[in-house]
Amino acid sequence: MIDRKYMRYSKLVGKTVRNAPADAIFDSHKLLYKSGFIRESTAGRYYFLPLGWRAHQKIAKIVREEMDRIGGQEMIVPVLQPLHLWQETNRTASVGFELMTIKDGREFQFALGGTAEEMFVDLVRNLKLSYRDLPFNIYQFSTKFRDEIRARGGLLRVREFVMKDAYSFDRDETEFKKTYRQMAETYTKIFKRLGLETLKVEADNGYIGGEYCHEYQAESPIGESRFFVSEDGKYSVHADVAKFKRDDKNIGEQLKPYREIKAVRGTTMQDGVKLHGLPLWQQIKDFMAVDENGNLILAVIRGDLDVNEIKLAHAAGCHHLRHATAEEIHALGSEPGFISPVGLKGKVKIIGDPSLRTIRNAYGGANGLHRDAVNMNIDRDYTVDIEADIAMAQSGFSTEDGKSKLVEKRGIEVGNIFQLGYHYTKLMKGANFIDEDGKEKPYYMGCYGIGIGRTMAAIVEKYHDKKGIVWPEAVAPYDAHVVEVGSKEYGVKKKAEGICKQLEQAGIEVLWDDRDYVSAGVKFADADLIGIPWRVVVSERLGDKVELKARNSSLTEELTVDQLISKLKV
Repeated sequence: MIDRKYMRYSKLVGKTVRNAPADAIFDSHKLLYKSGFIRESTAGRYYFLPLGWRAHQKIAKIVREEMDRIGGQEMIVPVLQPLHLWQETNRTASVGFELMTIKDGREFQFALGGTAEEMFVDLVRNLKLSYRDLPFNIYQFSTKFRDEIRARGGLLRVREFVMKDAYSFDRDETEFKKTYRQMAETYTKIFKRLGLETLKVEADNGYIGGEYCHEYQAESPIGESRFFVSEDGKYSVHADVAKFKRDDKNIGEQLKPYREIKAVRGTTMQDGVKLHGLPLWQQIKDFMAVDENGNLILAVIRGDLDVNEIKLAHAAGCHHLRHATAEEIHALGSEPGFISPVGLKGKVKIIGDPSLRTIRNAYGGANGLHRDAVNMNIDRDYTVDIEADIAMAQSGFSTEDGKSKLVEKRGIEVGNIFQLGYHYTKLMKGANFIDEDGKEKPYYMGCYGIGIGRTMAAIVEKYHDKKGIVWPEAVAPYDAHVVEVGSKEYGVKKKAEGICKQLEQAGIEVLWDDRDYVSAGVKFADADLIGIPWRVVVSERLGDKVELKARNSSLTEELTVDQLISKLKV
């Protein structure tokens, strides 16, 4: 039996390559591919090769340690989830991704789990627990499936991935707030150990449910998440839910008589500005949408603002929205590009933004081709069914209290925490515990996720240079990369192997480039590309010493093996 833990690069499955896939646009995708960490199976599904899986497991290990530190209990639930559980909470119709389903040989229907709230609630409700068992937090590392329309960016947007998902069960809201605060602090610790500075950002709870949630954003120019931070640092919020103060425009103006006029123009907002010679903010912007049940919804907002479709869906009380077609608009007696809230009351649900009250004598379409209205005013000329914040925040806008300004940032979402409250435990019959008074009461819940592969990509986006990855020590696949120079010399190879054994005995994980069919230059280039924190060169020239170089430094030093071990064990 061979007692050897160090890895010979000559035997490693997944060597470096010089070219990235043609569709790779992000550095993490290019570098993880070129360095031999991942390979694509089908779009959005990846093999983690041995180097990649070691880094993946290092990340998971840190997450596990911090979850266990606060009393989390690791377990696992089946990947195939009975579809009737999702039907019980009506999430077959409300998830934010295409739910993947499958039947077994008995024609029993399952969902391929994209998240696992129903499974954990089903488990816990069948355990018949009491208040004495509370609170508790159970978690798993499991494969999730999401039928993303656009899988892109390597590990940043995938259809299959490993997630740490945790679920807390508390007695009531007061106790839950302690759990939520503890999990928030734990997530900050986790990401800090992983080398990521993150911002806790208010976000949309979406298809998960509950009343509030936060995302952990690793700031990055390539991030798909758009969020805002106030200049005073007191407010961090995702663009989906960002609030801001609407500035008053011309509310001191006297109301003028409403009129409809001929307006031969194009259908854009700028066409309206050009024709009327009035500012964009005085124009009314109308957006016609259709919900999942076919109901028409008209969003009305001040012209210099954009409609936030996430906010609009919440205001409308629906899960999904799409743009109305020209045929659907014509059926209302209106015209694309010339829509107006005037005269549509009762035909569609009209949702108006508060910004409509910051302007007077607005202009815009009049529900007919080349017909505009001027001097439109809310309450006098039209009314709305719902008045709600449906506007998209922009950089430079004032915070809601008017004391600071919003600054736009981009980030990679690496984790999220959700307040679920009674959302699931009241929908799923029997999800109760026995309280101190002997009565059944529903659990108060939270859930908490971290995508391991996405986090790996975020780390690489932050830690790389033109030569390759620069892994933080905590998550590097190996601690040291031993490179032998002059591999055909028996003495060099024997010395390199001896050093590898000594390093392993000292608890230092080693990747040993033992190839004798490539040049030293190729080995050094591969070491830089792979990005292990320390490169140890063994050569005949160095005699009994080795050359040590940190991946993030250009400096080298010659050390004895004992000195090497002492330095790497620090």
